[in-house]
Amino acid sequence: MNWILKSFSQLTTDELYAILALRNQVFICEQQCAYQDLDGLDQNTLHLFAKEEDSQQLMAYARLLPQGIAFKEASIGRVIVAQNQRGSGIAHQLIKEAIATTCRQFNTDTIKIMAQAYLISFYQSHGFIIDSETYLEDNIPHIDMVLVQSVQSMSM
Repeated sequence: MNWILKSFSQLTTDELYAILALRNQVFICEQQCAYQDLDGLDQNTLHLFAKEEDSQQLMAYARLLPQGIAFKEASIGRVIVAQNQRGSGIAHQLIKEAIATTCRQFNTDTIKIMAQAYLISFYQSHGFIIDSETYLEDNIPHIDMVLVQSVQSMSM
C-alpha cells in the first residue's frame, strides 16, 4: 500500500470528492452527527491517504494540520478508515504514517489531537496521553490528547 501526501491544491477533483464523500459517510451518516465538515481548514493542511491498487477506492485518510491552525501544536484530524477496510490493521498503519509525516513535514515533535472518547486506548497505544477532561464536540464525547515524540523515535 502506498501512502499519498498532497496539499489541498495538489488534490485532483476525484481525490477531493472521494475524501469528502468518505468523511460525509462516516462522520455524518454512520455517526448520525449533523456538523459542518467543511470547516475552512482543508486548504491550509496536508492530506494523507491510501487507495486500493485495483479500484482506486479510498481506504484511509487523515488531515495533517500545521502548528497554529487547530492548536498551537501540530495536529492530526479527520482520521478515517473506509468501512470495508476496518479490522484490517490499516488504522494503525494510518496513524503511524500520520505521526511520522506530521513530525517531518512540520518540523515538530509534538502533536495534539481531539480524539473521540471511545478511541482513547487506540491513540494511547500509539503514545498519545490524555490532555483534557472529556467534552462534547458536535454532541460526541471527545478528549484532547498529546504525543511528544523523542528524538530517537523520530529518526527511525
